Amino acid sequence: MTERRGEHPTVLDALATTALARAKELRGHTDLDNLYQEALLFEKRDFTGALASPGLSVISEIKRASPSAGFISDADPAEWAARYEAESASCLSVLTEPDRFKGSLQDLDAARERVTIPVLRKDFTVDEAQVLEAGTRADAVLLIAALFEAGALARFVSLAVEVGLTPLVEVHDEAEADLALESGARVIGVNNRDLRDFTVDLATTERLAPRLAGATLVAESGVKSAEDARRLRDAGADAVLVGEAAMRDPALVAKLSALP
Repeated sequence: MTERRGEHPTVLDALATTALARAKELRGHTDLDNLYQEALLFEKRDFTGALASPGLSVISEIKRASPSAGFISDADPAEWAARYEAESASCLSVLTEPDRFKGSLQDLDAARERVTIPVLRKDFTVDEAQVLEAGTRADAVLLIAALFEAGALARFVSLAVEVGLTPLVEVHDEAEADLALESGARVIGVNNRDLRDFTVDLATTERLAPRLAGATLVAESGVKSAEDARRLRDAGADAVLVGEAAMRDPALVAKLSALP
């Protein structure tokens, strides 16, 4: 994990610190060679391919809570996964961070078992062991560029691909966009929410999209309406990731998926 710029710890710093503690615990009770073999053998669904269909693809998220929104819903992950699939979601995202987001690996398993669409494990991945763990139960893994130096991010991207996962590399500014491209990432998410102060600006995707031409571009955060999604699509997004708004109104997923 890289040392983050700035004088004061941020929410992202705190989340990364607790993720490191969870990774240490995972390494303490897991044979990584066995975990690697399990990850290789786990049959993956095509996350990138699911985002390649014509029109705007929707990654709908199962999220009970967040630092910005607080408590959202005590959702049953299997039921919500099925509902999202019925609402024409292309992929799912499942939060597994236990403290601020109230998620778990059990949520991930329950959601994926209910549907046939690909599923992203969304967490604060800071250790190769967590990539392998994701590889035993998910189809894609989130890698937040702000948490990595260049060499480390490329190594994590390579390991994810090696075990059949799609790495979704998340960026928020120009330097991180360049880092993602240099890492070999093919699916790049632009987070319109600044994880340092949680402000949201859809113009972030508009600003970075030209720089990321050639990658499968996912616009994340801040999508509350069809108008928001249309704006991001027109900026060059191939997909939108919708979390809180979809949890509050699952019918939004179908509206976004049906955009002409």
